[in-house]
Amino acid sequence: MSSLPLFPVTMVGSWPRPQTLLRSQKLKRAGKLDPDEFEKQADEAVLDVLAAQQRAGVDVVTDGEQRRDNFYSFVAEKLSGIKIMTMAELIDVIEDKEAFEKILQTLDVPAYSLSNPTCVGRIERRTPLALDELRFLKQLTDKPVKIPLPGPYLLTRAMFVREVTGSVYPNKEALAVDVVRILREELEDLLREGADFIQFDEPVLTEVAFSSGQTRTFMCASLAAGGDPAEELEFAVKLMNQVLEGFEEADTGLHICRGNWSQDETTLLRGNYSPLKPWLERLKVKQLVLEYATERAGDVMRFEGKSLGLGVVNPRTEHTETPEEVIAQVEKALEFYRPDQLWLNPDCGFGTFSNSPVNTAPLAEAKMKAIGDAAAILRKRFPTKQE
Repeated sequence: MSSLPLFPVTMVGSWPRPQTLLRSQKLKRAGKLDPDEFEKQADEAVLDVLAAQQRAGVDVVTDGEQRRDNFYSFVAEKLSGIKIMTMAELIDVIEDKEAFEKILQTLDVPAYSLSNPTCVGRIERRTPLALDELRFLKQLTDKPVKIPLPGPYLLTRAMFVREVTGSVYPNKEALAVDVVRILREELEDLLREGADFIQFDEPVLTEVAFSSGQTRTFMCASLAAGGDPAEELEFAVKLMNQVLEGFEEADTGLHICRGNWSQDETTLLRGNYSPLKPWLERLKVKQLVLEYATERAGDVMRFEGKSLGLGVVNPRTEHTETPEEVIAQVEKALEFYRPDQLWLNPDCGFGTFSNSPVNTAPLAEAKMKAIGDAAAILRKRFPTKQE
């Protein structure tokens, strides 16, 4: 995307859904709303999200994940062999109920409100995962389009629940073979149809690095994790690089955060990226999309061979960052990266889980506008794009 200005502004992905769309989402899930009618309503919501991004000065747009229930569970509608199970339902089937209940106790949301795409049969794409999102957005804008996808490690961990998956796939490694194949099929489709940037979401990598095999705090993908962080990280790098084999020239990124389900940051993970650095530098993605607007993420560091999607606003707070605050974050990153190696984005999405967004649409737009205004100021300071 050589036509982009310096300091391109983009979102991580999600945007708060309107209440009408949330109601329709529930009706569709219950079989009480025609899927085509839901799509029409989602189209209208995407139009609003795109307009907000245009007003804010976003350079690489997303559709706000308006058609998704959350950033990874939505695959249940697209894949055969997947059943959505609430955390409460999972408690009934897993053997180690005490350990799982400890996981739930660390969260500030009730078990019945959380759901997980659980593998109950051989998985195949019934329909592409995000091709419909890309096609619709490309009709509306000439701006570059970013498509977020759940990463292969996240999907494998989330979908493998031994008590119900084991009869189909003996272990998570066996399931991962089909997960990688499906994501490669999706990647090929998206690139063929003109996706400009594809972002893989792997937020649980911080959980692996920081929990050291102890009680896990992520609200998703906790059941299939192993006890050795090094083994898990090696597995994650292997899967991501298998997905990207042969697609190295594509513009791809990997997003990591420390949890994005609550405004109470005491429930979220803490720790800098040092434990992940050797693993992240081995990934075949071109960009790392990392949170830095929260002090829980530590100081900016350099990752060799990668550009940086720099988190400059916290999506979970009611405070609207000023352009000056955003610029201060960028100046720290400029100690390690050239201007042409930096993209500007929020730390994470504004509505990762559709029924529990971490912010409102007006505040999300105000935060994005602060980034857009900061980028405009920075471009005056750095008028030429380095190669």
